[in-house]
Amino acid sequence: MTDWKEIAAYAVILVIVLIAAQHLNVVVSGSMEPAFYRGDIVLVEKADFLGIHEFDVNDIQKGDVVVYDAKWFNQPVIHRVINIAQINGTVVYEIKGDNNNASDPYFVTRDQIQSKVVTFGDNLVVIPKVGYLSLWLRGL
Repeated sequence: MTDWKEIAAYAVILVIVLIAAQHLNVVVSGSMEPAFYRGDIVLVEKADFLGIHEFDVNDIQKGDVVVYDAKWFNQPVIHRVINIAQINGTVVYEIKGDNNNASDPYFVTRDQIQSKVVTFGDNLVVIPKVGYLSLWLRGL
């Protein structure tokens, strides 16, 4: 017979894995090279994770790397904030991939920002190449 402590331990491990998985994003393109590469995984903090605000979107600064819901692409985009402005009283972010020649086609508003890539000191938290399996499984 299975001990209740063993079941509880498995439940705790499952919860930790599920929470960790929600804080990892696989990089699908080379638009942010050399900061990170296709197939890398970045650690993110969420603007809203089950009602918990792990960072305040109002605190986004020029140079931050964010994950946002792009109006021009069917998946979230991970790019760097290069400028912050106000248009008709609304704060907007100009965002660009480090390896791209031009900014993303539309300004981004606060409500589009889902996550921010975690930094340790001045370095982005990146796990190299581990995401290739995920890309392969998803046919990307």
